[in-house]
Amino acid sequence: MSDKLIIFDTTLRDGEQSPGASMTKDEKVRIAKVLEKMRVDVIEAGFAIASQGDFEAVQAVANAVKDSTICSLARAIDKDIDRAGEALTNTNSPRIHTFIATSDIHMKMKLQMTPEEVIEQAVRAVKRASRYTDNIEFSPEDAGRSDEDFLCRIIEATIDAGATTINIPDTVGYNIPDQFGQTMKSLIERVPNSDKAIFSAHCHNDLGLAVSNSLSAVLNGARQVECTINGLGERAGNTSLEELVMAVRTRQDVFDCDTNIDATHILSASRLVSSVTGFIVQPNKAIVGANAFAHEAGIHQDGVLKYRETYEIMRAEDVGWNANKLVLGKHSGRNAFKARLFDLGVELDSEESLNDAFRRFKDLADKKHDIFDEDLQALVSESQTEALESIKLVSLKVCTETGEQNTATIMLSINGEERSSTAQTPGAVDATFSAINSLVDLELNLQLYSVSNVTQGTDSLGEVNVRLEHDGKIVNGQGSDTDIITASAKAYVHALNKVMAATNKAHPQV
Repeated sequence: MSDKLIIFDTTLRDGEQSPGASMTKDEKVRIAKVLEKMRVDVIEAGFAIASQGDFEAVQAVANAVKDSTICSLARAIDKDIDRAGEALTNTNSPRIHTFIATSDIHMKMKLQMTPEEVIEQAVRAVKRASRYTDNIEFSPEDAGRSDEDFLCRIIEATIDAGATTINIPDTVGYNIPDQFGQTMKSLIERVPNSDKAIFSAHCHNDLGLAVSNSLSAVLNGARQVECTINGLGERAGNTSLEELVMAVRTRQDVFDCDTNIDATHILSASRLVSSVTGFIVQPNKAIVGANAFAHEAGIHQDGVLKYRETYEIMRAEDVGWNANKLVLGKHSGRNAFKARLFDLGVELDSEESLNDAFRRFKDLADKKHDIFDEDLQALVSESQTEALESIKLVSLKVCTETGEQNTATIMLSINGEERSSTAQTPGAVDATFSAINSLVDLELNLQLYSVSNVTQGTDSLGEVNVRLEHDGKIVNGQGSDTDIITASAKAYVHALNKVMAATNKAHPQV
């Protein structure tokens, strides 16, 4: 092993740009702490200029995390740089990540700037960032479709100006592995001062090649990869952190570098991000999917029983899977509950939060005989979410009868005031949502409604995800309960709270 591969996680910034994946400040801090525990090198906490909420989230992560470098994105504009610098004031290790587009189509159609003007602005941005930190990253946006000679010029100029990391983004997921790897290698060889910076890869998954392109970049000299938990991100997503890390670690015969990642926290990070964003992990997802280490075929089962390596190239335990998932029951005590949460990487910020989560656990244990790790993750996430909501579900009564209209009567607490409403429609869930809508004066468009079971069995927690659109903003909401109708109401109310809290956020590509 000759080199360290730096892991730059952008779940909190690029991942959050997935439609509906918006995160609150407290949710970002929770995820950041898990990333820190995983030993992620750099955490991109957000885009500080985007909104006051994003600024405060970057600031909160910077205050909460001590062992990872905390980064804020900034366009190559003075006010962006200054806002990022201000948000990162109290972090132990700050980084400012500034960018400007370099492809012909972006410079001409979006920026309406000449190549010389783009270089001038990039250099000015890097120099301004040096007022706040000497850890500066520069990205030539849409590098995957940019002229290589121009890339060499702007990279050399920004390194001279003080950039210490040069990130090469395949912003629209256009490249293929051999092409992207050769671009990385050529830039490192051609730029005269390339030895003064670390070269990085940031790949999107529009053609399903983000991980492959990133690995190709690493084989050709990149020593940082920008990625996200579960591959979350705009459009088809970003490079998946768990896949990238385990590919490099599993194939040390190919890669002469490795990461510092503690992979045993990968699964808990995946579940937390899925719970916060409402983006369900598909069962056949590599590393963290429910079927990732499952064997159905008799030949495979026989081989694994005789010698695990016949069909498994990595140990499930190494990425956080626990063969003994059944951990707690009705008679389990508070200390056992707290200890299991710690093992799962769940940190509660106060005794009050622990007491509330334990109360929910006891309520669940009265309804459900066996409590699994997934159940604990779901109830803790719901506990921490509800504590911050201005709209809360107080009670729900639903009457259903075959061939008749379904009736839902719901009571909500809205800013401390209890209000109730009744609605009748052919469907129980529809009646519940209609009753909720009658209590809030908002034009809402339901874009997605999905139901899944958290664990096995007819008494399993049901997890519901809804996606609402309001005034051009898209939010996700999640809810879980042993009763699907109640879970649906919780999910809808959760989304409503996000709508109420939503603020205008500038998009980094605008």
